[in-house]
Amino acid sequence: MASWARLSPSIVEYFEGEDFYRCGYCKNESGSRSNGMWAHSMTAQDYQDLIDRGWRRSGKYVYKPVMNQTCCPQYTIRCRPLQFQPSKSHKKVLKKMLKFLAKGEISKGNCEDEPMEPTTEDAVAGDFALINKLDIQCDLTTLSDDLRESLESEEKQKRKSSKREESSELIQSQDIEEKLGSGEPSRSVKVHTVPKPGKGADLSKPPCRKAKEIRKERKRLKLMQQNRAGELEGLQAQCEPPSSSSPPKAKSNQPKSLEDLIFESLPENASHKLEVRLVPVSFEDPEFKSSFSQSFSLYVKYQMAIHQDPPDECGKTEFTRFLCSSPLEAETSPNGPDCGYGSFHQQYWLDGKIIAVGVIDILPYCVSSVYLYYDPDYSFLSLGVYSALREIAFTRQLHEKTSQLSYYYMGFYIHSCPKMKYKGQYRPSDLLCPETYVWVPIEQCLPSLDNSKYCRFNQDPEAVDEGRSKEPDRLQVFYKKAIMPYGVYKKQQKDPREEATVLQYASLVGQACSERMLLFRN
Repeated sequence: MASWARLSPSIVEYFEGEDFYRCGYCKNESGSRSNGMWAHSMTAQDYQDLIDRGWRRSGKYVYKPVMNQTCCPQYTIRCRPLQFQPSKSHKKVLKKMLKFLAKGEISKGNCEDEPMEPTTEDAVAGDFALINKLDIQCDLTTLSDDLRESLESEEKQKRKSSKREESSELIQSQDIEEKLGSGEPSRSVKVHTVPKPGKGADLSKPPCRKAKEIRKERKRLKLMQQNRAGELEGLQAQCEPPSSSSPPKAKSNQPKSLEDLIFESLPENASHKLEVRLVPVSFEDPEFKSSFSQSFSLYVKYQMAIHQDPPDECGKTEFTRFLCSSPLEAETSPNGPDCGYGSFHQQYWLDGKIIAVGVIDILPYCVSSVYLYYDPDYSFLSLGVYSALREIAFTRQLHEKTSQLSYYYMGFYIHSCPKMKYKGQYRPSDLLCPETYVWVPIEQCLPSLDNSKYCRFNQDPEAVDEGRSKEPDRLQVFYKKAIMPYGVYKKQQKDPREEATVLQYASLVGQACSERMLLFRN
């Protein structure tokens, strides 16, 4: 794993222009519109900052919907796990799983499951079409060599300099070379009243008791309570006065926490055993490598059964590019989670077999859900809902060591698409304002979304994007074996379209990312 202090920079290629493609949500043949870039490598902090500006990754392709023009605006949604309380329907799903594990009981009825994200073809069909259409010609070997030469040159200059700040900016050429060797294109409670049959009959009272007997019973109960209270007072008088700081007696009727419901103990003779394993997405990881074949087979079964994908559209190449390739490198930090930051597969093993895989990214401030695929034979367990609740609980677990990691990102919320509105049921949650990039509680956003597909959630008309690009000349460019500020690069360019492209990129990624990430220009 790369350490937090020795990270080499993110390297991205921005795709010029915007185009319309088929929408996977409303099926509009030319309604989806987005901007995109290919991430050869990306730090966890850069990706955190990008998704906080409306970006999202699919494999190594990172895209941002053009919100005021696309047919189905996609709003970034995050849940606040620390305040999360499972709803009645969530508890039903968790209890259903416990009954299945303990006794093998299979609940009947409609499946409440929803996948956390649609398929590749649905979610970013146009985006992958864009990658194929552009057919960007970039020799990765040459690019890697150019970077090495540039970095070696920079290092020589920095050795001559006595400035400590400059020497801290040295970039590890070996790390960058490994990143670029991927072979991808550079391119309320209900009260049930009982019916009262007959005259004056009330089933809520014993049918054969007289009023005199009821009065005697009440008097007896009252005396018992008084005696019990007197006994307690006598005991307290014999003992030392209780401390004012003593904790109150726990109420037995306190609602169970999410963790209580998930990790409730099972009998020794339980019918099934469920284990959730967190595996880094890396072919160098022995656990990931050994389970790859079984995980891939499960993906194919899921895509063909749930999304009716033909076999040739869910091959090993598509699976690897979509769910195994990630621009995020494994990173560790002294104050970070023990597992580190990066991309992971959460594998759900039932009796020694994988029945579901949740693809997630662990970032400085959140756990970000990427995709879920599962065995259709276990649809009765509502694995989409169950996995989301497990991921919320996992975020709470990571927060115990890493206090700033306190959010659960669920991808995009699409109010105009009924199948994607279920994400709003995980409360409390917030939506990202598409203009000022501040988080607004979803309850405040829904009335506006009922009236219009595209909305600015920030009610302050004077508010602006505080992270916007203010000094584009400080943007970092990698060009002709050299890393330079855009202010230097633009002096070498004569094509007027070049400036428009770079400035558009800067406005979309914001000032902070534009200064940290390297924008490759061919």
